[in-house]
Amino acid sequence: MSKRSVSRRCPSRDDQRPVINARLYTHRGSEHRCVRGGPVADDGQIEGVVDYIFEAGLLKRAKRTGWWIAGVKDPESIADHSHRTALIGAVLALMEGADPAKVALLAVLHDSQETRVGDIPYLGRRYLTAASNQKVTADQVAETPDAVRDGIQRIVDDYEAGDSLEVVVAHDADKLDCLFQAIEYREQGNQNTQQFIDSMLAVLSTASAKVIASAALNRSSQEWHAPHMGRQDRHV
Repeated sequence: MSKRSVSRRCPSRDDQRPVINARLYTHRGSEHRCVRGGPVADDGQIEGVVDYIFEAGLLKRAKRTGWWIAGVKDPESIADHSHRTALIGAVLALMEGADPAKVALLAVLHDSQETRVGDIPYLGRRYLTAASNQKVTADQVAETPDAVRDGIQRIVDDYEAGDSLEVVVAHDADKLDCLFQAIEYREQGNQNTQQFIDSMLAVLSTASAKVIASAALNRSSQEWHAPHMGRQDRHV
């Protein structure tokens, strides 16, 4: 049986192979759903899932190169960035009336291709031509079950070329996390990150993102825990 072939029989009670049973993503009113009793993933496809998950682990080790150029000695990882981008995206979505789960999923996957092409800084893009994120994703998930392959591809395609409110919010979340990180590095004494703050402020789209960014510029990154440290004057 080839890796892309899928058994169409209903699994027996003793069949231990997993049934794909999840609504992965809704895109412009359409759903991709596999229901219990539907296609069973074969061994090759499960291996494809395992490989994809191991590959994603590289994002926890790979650093964001733009911060290196700015002089940050030990910058955040790509996974660090994606995690807070997803959280920011969910918050922004709730403020903007978008779907928070969809925005968070867009954010989780928005840099997942960098396991293969790396985090190419803006300066590097003047000299390098990388495959599109859509093409990289297609290769990453090629050997996974159809529902996984099609669902993840749809999410990435939407992030890269969609125009829904969720996509706009997800892109704002990406920029906001960069702004927050730049503020944190600036607090640690790196004034080079001011350029990131200025550039992110200039490209935010949603009203909620702009309000949050403005507030962040007037607060310390340590404000959140000050009341729990017995401080009377939180602004000292």
